[in-house]
Amino acid sequence: MSKETNRKTSKKKDSKFIKKIKQHMYKWHRVIGLITVIPVIFWTLSGLMHPFMAHFFKPEIAHDKIEQQIIDKSQLHLSIQEVLKQNFINDFKNFRIVSFNNITYYQVKMIPGDLLYFDASNGKKLENGDQKYAEWLSRYFLDDQKSAVKKSEIVTEFTSQYKYVNRYLPVYKVSFDRDDAMQVYVETSSSKLATYNPTSRQFFIWFFDTFHNWSFIDTITNNSIRIITMIFLLSIIGFSALSGILIYGLLWKQFKKTDSVQPKKGLRKYHRQIGIWVSLFTLTFAFSGAYHATTKWAPYTLSQMVYEPTFSTKEIVVSNTALNLDWNRFQNMSIITLNDTTFYRCQLVEKETKKFKKPKGDSKWNKKEDSKSEVVYINASTNKIVPNLDLEYAEFLAYYFTDGAPKLACCEIDMSSHEEEPEVNLENVKLLESKVLTDFESREYGFVNKRLPVIKLAYDTPEKTTYFIETATSRLAAVIKNSDKVEGYSFAILHKFLFMDWAGKNIRDLATVLAALSILIVSILGFILFLKK
Repeated sequence: MSKETNRKTSKKKDSKFIKKIKQHMYKWHRVIGLITVIPVIFWTLSGLMHPFMAHFFKPEIAHDKIEQQIIDKSQLHLSIQEVLKQNFINDFKNFRIVSFNNITYYQVKMIPGDLLYFDASNGKKLENGDQKYAEWLSRYFLDDQKSAVKKSEIVTEFTSQYKYVNRYLPVYKVSFDRDDAMQVYVETSSSKLATYNPTSRQFFIWFFDTFHNWSFIDTITNNSIRIITMIFLLSIIGFSALSGILIYGLLWKQFKKTDSVQPKKGLRKYHRQIGIWVSLFTLTFAFSGAYHATTKWAPYTLSQMVYEPTFSTKEIVVSNTALNLDWNRFQNMSIITLNDTTFYRCQLVEKETKKFKKPKGDSKWNKKEDSKSEVVYINASTNKIVPNLDLEYAEFLAYYFTDGAPKLACCEIDMSSHEEEPEVNLENVKLLESKVLTDFESREYGFVNKRLPVIKLAYDTPEKTTYFIETATSRLAAVIKNSDKVEGYSFAILHKFLFMDWAGKNIRDLATVLAALSILIVSILGFILFLKK
C-alpha cells in the first residue's frame, strides 16, 4: 500500500473520529444545557435585579443612625443604684442611658433579656418602654411623626424578609401604615437601625431569596439539601460552559469542516459566537457561587456571641453619678467585669473631635462612625480610671468566645467546666496586630459586618485568625481566617466584579449586569434551538 493511500485512509479515520466526538459533544452539551437552562435563567434574572434595584429603586431614609449627643449630668437626678433599689431590682445584666421624647431613661437589661426603662429623674418605670422606644427610633430614622404604626413585633431569628446579612438580633420590626408599607427594623439595645424595607424592597428580597438563594428548597427539605442542589447545578453549568468552549472554540476549526453541508446560520451562529465570549463569565459566576455556597453549611451564630454576666446591685459601690470623669464630654456608660473586678465603661467625645452634622442623603456616612469617641474605664469600687483597658477587655472577650483559645496571660478563666479542650494549643499565642476600627475596611471587615467601632485582634495561629470585638456591647462582631479571606476574595472578584472598583460603582455594576445579561441571552438562544430541533 502506497504512502498516499495511507494518508487518505488516515484522513477518513480522523474524519469519522472527529464526527463521532462532535456528535457526542453536541449531544451532551444540549443535554447539560437543557438541565441547567431554568436554573441559569433564575440566577441571571435575580442577579440582574440586584444592581438594578440598588441604582433605580434604592429606598431613601432620613437618618441611618442616631448621632451621639452629650448627656447633661443634671438629667441624671437619680443614680442607677437608686433607681434599681427603688424598683426592687437586685440583679441585672447591664444598663445604659437613652433619651427620647425629651426624657432621659436608664435602659436596664434584665436576667431574662428583656429591656426595662426607668426615668432618670424620678425612677418611675415606663410601661411598654421597649416597644415605645422602638417606635420612637423608627420614626426618627424615617423622619415620620404622622403615619400610624400598623404593627410592632419582636424578631428573634432571621426570616425570609429579615436576612442574616442584617446581623442584629433580637430586633423590633415596626410596620407603618403608609403607601410604601414601610417596615423598619431597629435594635433597641444599641439604638441602631438594622434595615428598612418598603414594598418594592420587600418584593425584591423575596424574589432574590427565592430565585437566587433558592430558599423555597428549605421549605420542602432542609438547608443541606438546598446547598447540595445548588452546588450540583452550578457544577453542571460549569461543565456546560467548558463543553461549549471546547466545541465552539478550541476544536471549532476541525468541527466546522463537517458543517459544510449544513452550515450554522441565524440563532445557531449567534448562540455559538456569543457563547464563546460569555463562557468565561459563566465559569467565574458558577465557580464563585458554588464556592460561596459551601460556606453556608453551618448556621449563623454570631448573634449569640455576647458576654453578659449577671451583676448584683449591692456590689456596685460607686454611684454612676459620682464618677471621676469629664462630664462635659459624657455620652453614655455601661458596666463590664474583668478579672473579677467591675468597671464602668464610659464613652466620651474626644477632646480634639469637632461635632459634624450629617449631610442628608450622603451615603458615605453609612460606612463610618460620625465622630470618634474616647472610651474610659473606671473601677466601680475605687472610682479610679484604669488606662488602656479597652484592648485588654477585647482580648478577654476573644478568649471567652473561643473557650480559651487564644489563651492570654491577662485572662485567668477556669476551663475545668469545658468537656473538650481547643483542637489547637494556643497557650503562648502571639498577638500580631491590635487596633481600633472606626471605618469599614473594604475587604477584611466590610460594611456587611454592621458593627462599629470594633477592636481588631490578629493572632499568629496557623489560620492567622482575626477577631473583631465590639467592646461597647461585649459582642463578637466577626471572625476571619485565611480560608475565609480566600473565599471572600473569590466571591468579591469573580461574582461581584470588585476588581473593577477602580472604575467606580456604576461602571462595575454595569459590567456585572452586561455579563449576567449575556449569559441569559445565550441560555435563551440555546433553549430556543433545542425547541426547534
